[in-house]
Amino acid sequence: MPERAGWLALALILDAAIGDPDWLWRRLKHPVVWIGEQISFFEKRWNKGEPANRRGAGLLTIALVLLTAVLAGLSVEAIAALLPFGAVFEIAAAAILLAQGSLAQHVRSVANGLAESLDAGRTQVARIVGRDPQTLDESGVARAAIESTAENFSDGVVAPALFYLIFGLPGLFAYKALNTADSMIGHLNERCRDFGFAAAKLDDVANFIPARLSAVFLLAAALLDRRDWRQASEAAFNDAKKHRSPNAGWPEAVMAGALDLSLAGPRIYESRTVQDDWMHPAGRRQCGPADIHAALRLFWLGCAVQGVLVGLIWLLF
Repeated sequence: MPERAGWLALALILDAAIGDPDWLWRRLKHPVVWIGEQISFFEKRWNKGEPANRRGAGLLTIALVLLTAVLAGLSVEAIAALLPFGAVFEIAAAAILLAQGSLAQHVRSVANGLAESLDAGRTQVARIVGRDPQTLDESGVARAAIESTAENFSDGVVAPALFYLIFGLPGLFAYKALNTADSMIGHLNERCRDFGFAAAKLDDVANFIPARLSAVFLLAAALLDRRDWRQASEAAFNDAKKHRSPNAGWPEAVMAGALDLSLAGPRIYESRTVQDDWMHPAGRRQCGPADIHAALRLFWLGCAVQGVLVGLIWLLF
């Protein structure tokens, strides 16, 4: 693990520096795209029949997707072991599946779009959240971007890093496959409720520890940014458990308390209103581009806290 911690630290730095370069992924398929195509292939063919049949087919789908991901991770590790500079190859592979740079880029685009016009902000936020953007006013767009920043700090940064640190590339590939499946089919709508049941439940289990770690890292970020970390902590302990997700509420509540904003609350997905509780209900309801940039600052400080911790593991163990 100490050697892998060193590689992870370098992968985090590489991802923070370059993110997902468009010039590369215009020419090649990103691994997550390959995973998504595999999930879509099975979903189109197997998501039919009675609820029990759909659940069974969904369980088989996620089992096959995870098996493929683990085998892919083992193959990349084997190739890296044979190469003269195999560590560089593995570091690059890990960096590709971390999401610091790409997430920050997408969220920053929402802030810049919203500063230009409400329609531009809606267009940009539709790329990172599933809710109906036409129902969102300026504050709704800003809150959606901030909530996505908090939730994806856990799903896109902390969780992949933890799975790589403990299980290597097979664990990292498997986590990304599971998280992609949850984002594609782990919904409560009529089409996915049964087929995506296994993916959603496994994703909840996989993110239990990372979500709470991400809350700790964001609390440290709030302290470093001279924000009210006590209020952020109270929001986490009082409100996180009220969130419809057993995990997303933790980083979202901390972010809400740190920025003194009310996040989550009622939202509209595919014309269906989700009656969710507010995270930090005493906070402001009005927000805008400046609040998105403040959330990004906390995000990057949280990433830095995680990076320092990984570096300490490398140096001390």
